[in-house]
Amino acid sequence: MIVQIEGKLISLDESTCWVQVGAVCYELMLPGYAVSRLSGQIGSAVNLCTMEYYEGTLGGGNLIPRMVGFLSKSERDFFAVYTSVKGMGIKKGLKSLAMPIERIAGAIESGDEKLLATLPGVGKKMAQMMVAELKGKLVSFAAGAVSSGKADAGFTTFQTEALEILIAWGEKRNEAMELIELACRRHPEIETAEQLVPLVYRMKQGIEA
Repeated sequence: MIVQIEGKLISLDESTCWVQVGAVCYELMLPGYAVSRLSGQIGSAVNLCTMEYYEGTLGGGNLIPRMVGFLSKSERDFFAVYTSVKGMGIKKGLKSLAMPIERIAGAIESGDEKLLATLPGVGKKMAQMMVAELKGKLVSFAAGAVSSGKADAGFTTFQTEALEILIAWGEKRNEAMELIELACRRHPEIETAEQLVPLVYRMKQGIEA
């Protein structure tokens, strides 16, 4: 089993990357947050922890080998636990990881079903299952969640939460950060992500001054 790849990043799209190692080029599936972090690194050396699996049905005789890339061993270990939830397969799990894993682990451990439901492809029912099946199993992965509250441009916890929701919904990080800063300057009374996210969308549409 291949557990780590180090090589040149030669291609990157919304869900996969190509990493060239010598004369061989590997295609790796990626979680959403990893795509964001690798953006702008085309042509640079990267080091990814990997896991392999086969897609398809054994009886059908059409098994396709796949490889998934992660930025660290810890993230790979998290994914193994995360995808143990009933109905959370590899592809769905990768698509849903639009936020850093410590933030998702923190939401599961705190029972924040509302935030989990905003993840791509999750929804209310799956969010409830995630909390029911995983709470208590992700404490070590959630350790960085509290300290990450001001990780982006000095953002407060609710601003960072709003940023992660906007990114999960497909907004570009830099644009979302600028809109959040502008919204909070114009409306200093805002104190929660639930208030901030709709305001940002109204501003983006030109509805809110």
